[in-house]
Amino acid sequence: MNDRHHDILRIRPELKKLKTFDSMRSKERFQNQTLRPVLKLQNPLLLAAFINYAIKHKNVFFDLGTEKKLQYIETAIHKDQKFRNTLKGMLLGAFTVTEYTEYCQNSSKLNKRMMNMVITRLQDQLQLLVPSDTLEKTA
Repeated sequence: MNDRHHDILRIRPELKKLKTFDSMRSKERFQNQTLRPVLKLQNPLLLAAFINYAIKHKNVFFDLGTEKKLQYIETAIHKDQKFRNTLKGMLLGAFTVTEYTEYCQNSSKLNKRMMNMVITRLQDQLQLLVPSDTLEKTA
């Protein structure tokens, strides 16, 4: 029998620092219980996707200074609808059906939260955003 729900929850990293309270709004609870663990689980894929994006856009990103790189990440995710949808799909694919149903009830606000969290995550790992041999060969 397909036990996708439990399999997805089982492979997610446990984030011990996160706390939930009865007084939390549903969006904040969803962010802490679902989005943060999914982002951590998908982190290597998000890094690879951004590196591939930068390579396919003429490698300009890799020659920029730190401040310009930070801005490039933000601009790429905010302005490039196709790339943003790809990142969103990577995250949604790691949701359970129950989480997806909850997400659908407030998708526009949760999308904004998700993309802001992705931007922050990529910016915080700037030193890991370097081209790798594997990705360059596919570009």
